[in-house]
Amino acid sequence: MKVAIWFGLFGGLLAGVAAHSSPSKLSRFSLDGVPYVRLEDWARVSNFRLQWNAPKQEVQLSSAFSTLVFTVNSARCSLNGVNVWLSFPIALRNGSAWIAATDLDTAVQPVLLPSKNPKGATVRTICLDPGHGGKDPGNREGKQQEKKYTLLLAQELRNLLSKAGFKVNLTRANDTFVELPSRAEIARRRSADLFVSLHFNSADGAGASAAKGTEVYCMTPARVSSTNARGEGAGTGSFPGNQFDSRNILLAYQIQKALVKNLGVEDRGLRRARFAVLRWAEMPAVLIEGGFMTNPTEARKIYDPAYRRQMAQAIVEGVLAYKKQVEQ
Repeated sequence: MKVAIWFGLFGGLLAGVAAHSSPSKLSRFSLDGVPYVRLEDWARVSNFRLQWNAPKQEVQLSSAFSTLVFTVNSARCSLNGVNVWLSFPIALRNGSAWIAATDLDTAVQPVLLPSKNPKGATVRTICLDPGHGGKDPGNREGKQQEKKYTLLLAQELRNLLSKAGFKVNLTRANDTFVELPSRAEIARRRSADLFVSLHFNSADGAGASAAKGTEVYCMTPARVSSTNARGEGAGTGSFPGNQFDSRNILLAYQIQKALVKNLGVEDRGLRRARFAVLRWAEMPAVLIEGGFMTNPTEARKIYDPAYRRQMAQAIVEGVLAYKKQVEQ
């Protein structure tokens, strides 16, 4: 009974925050054409306490349930201990920290205040997408090819998700080549509720062997630049995947959180990209980079079945956390 009462009070508090903290109702200024909201104003109406950890450098917002840390002139922030890359850097103006209204709408609030699915809409079917395959080996380090390990991870993950009660499909079940647009189409045809694309990372240039850690990508909101822009930016419009923006980031957040916690790896953060499999997914979708094949220590773990099972278990934990948050 105490637990039920606590969740009832918590739900009421969040409902109040959702009702009063819309960035559109707060004073703002425009920086290079981007509307910004003062963090102090948002904190006040959202029941957060604001303090500067380092004057004019790092600001922290705290409530009974959440801690957010922002750094001036940086797009990377921490939401309850998980690194999240915003679309725009935090600005300093007249001694106050300001955040892009877009980031409040598409990053902060969907994670802190997730909305519920329509009643009866459950998360049951998951499509796993082992990256690369066939003539596309993905990253190659010596004799090791990424396509082999994405498939092995997908098979491990399929088994664990099935045990957890999900219906699971794969975009490829063996070493075959599947066109990128076809992967999202396979998920659509199989009525998937979630799409999870699996990859392993690599780094180039000096210091490549030092790069390490996990990162989870979700679809970039319309008309803002991706974390890995690579030539596409704020002029890019909407794609089918954008209709699930709030769900995409919540799923990515929960999986990144579980990976970092359970694997003890470096938190490279939740990031945004317009990868083809994310653009055309007609359900909440993420792309996981489960570690660096160019890092000798991390590569040995990736090639280890026990570690891949641990990674798969972390992904399942993230999916279950997402499911719990969105279902009524």
